[in-house]
Amino acid sequence: MKKNDPIATSRRTLLKAGAGFLGASLLGGLPFRSFAQAAVLKPADRCFVFVYFSGGWDQLLAFDPRDPDVFTPERVAETRILPGYNLFTDGTAPFPITPAGSNITFGPAVANLTKHYNRMAVVRGVNMTTLAHEEGMRYFITGKRPIGAAARGSSTATEVVGQLVPTVPIPSIAYGVESYNDRYPGSANALRVSRSTDLVNTLKPSTRKLDSQIETELLALGGEPVTCDEAALSAGGVGDSYHTSREQVLQVLQGGLSEKFNFAVKNTENNAVRAFYGLPDTGPYDSAAGRAALVATALKLGISQCVSINLVGGLDTHFGTQTTHLSNLRTGFNALARLVDDLESTPHPSGGDFMDHTTILVFSEFARTPLINATNGRDHHLTNSCLLMGAGVKHNMVFGHSGDIGMAAGLVDLKTGAKDSNNGESILPDHIIATVLASAGLDYSITRVEPLKPLLAT
Repeated sequence: MKKNDPIATSRRTLLKAGAGFLGASLLGGLPFRSFAQAAVLKPADRCFVFVYFSGGWDQLLAFDPRDPDVFTPERVAETRILPGYNLFTDGTAPFPITPAGSNITFGPAVANLTKHYNRMAVVRGVNMTTLAHEEGMRYFITGKRPIGAAARGSSTATEVVGQLVPTVPIPSIAYGVESYNDRYPGSANALRVSRSTDLVNTLKPSTRKLDSQIETELLALGGEPVTCDEAALSAGGVGDSYHTSREQVLQVLQGGLSEKFNFAVKNTENNAVRAFYGLPDTGPYDSAAGRAALVATALKLGISQCVSINLVGGLDTHFGTQTTHLSNLRTGFNALARLVDDLESTPHPSGGDFMDHTTILVFSEFARTPLINATNGRDHHLTNSCLLMGAGVKHNMVFGHSGDIGMAAGLVDLKTGAKDSNNGESILPDHIIATVLASAGLDYSITRVEPLKPLLAT
């Protein structure tokens, strides 16, 4: 076939478009032969969940509470901390919680998740070095300080998938969360969705008909090997990527994966999901509980290895919204508790339960000020906390601290976790991401820091 043949040119365009969209944006890049052999989906041996609470959370309500009998309104000029637990009017106990046997004290918003203290490591006193929403979010997603507001490097989920190359159909899903890839093949990209219906629609056959000429060429191309274009395209692997992607798409469509996430479909599996997570019979399923159910489905059925999810928002509360902030946080933590319940009660094919094989990172872009402002809200605060759960990390422990004056980020001996006001260092998001990667034995050198080794399971 001649290079100036219009059919050849069109076919090359289709090859490039097909490989670019399907291979780089949707599905994993494992060879189809391996994919076909794994037609019965098998969960990844190590799974990751990155849980984002958007808007900047109040750590007095979450992972860095204070005793209201010590930090009283009468001492606020001295401590610059006002817990304000007495301001809540929702009828629940608005005080810190220390479950029996726990080494961790939680704020009142953590609610049902506190029962899983024996799966947790809390990191306090994380210095965000920024009070901007986008910068803080991108810093925690990548473990690299942004340049201005622009993200640097790959998302941690991309690093995980890029290094492990899992044999699952959709290695990474990013639900309402940004995702980046600066050095891995397109097969490491996350499938990004904004709503649960986006995921369902992406995984089911399209009802739209193509232009008849394009459809004719696609059908003709579908039955042919790469021949005349091979020399031009094989250098970059585009032809091979196209064929791999085409077969993977067929496998996904034939496997009916869209129905796995369409919880409104009435079958035994979906009925059980709705009952467990308290979901309605019909969607949409974009509540915190619905999002948690989506995470569990992706991991347990062996569809994905990594899920990054914006679990709950509405936390940027500068004005008179103490109770609203508490309620929004509690909704997210209760949904996360249900997810952990589910993973903990589900056996993993490799032994143990899914929480034994899953690492969860819970974060927000920064915290709220320890003082209440003139409009009865809280503003942006540099000193943050985060939560690590599950596989690869030690449990029932606290690492780091914030100060008892203004909750400033405390300096720590990063090798031991001990307070060290003279020679200690700040805990940064870089250290958290290095720890997540090291927890699975992955290369963490992209963070340019050492992991927090006292947090790593031995």
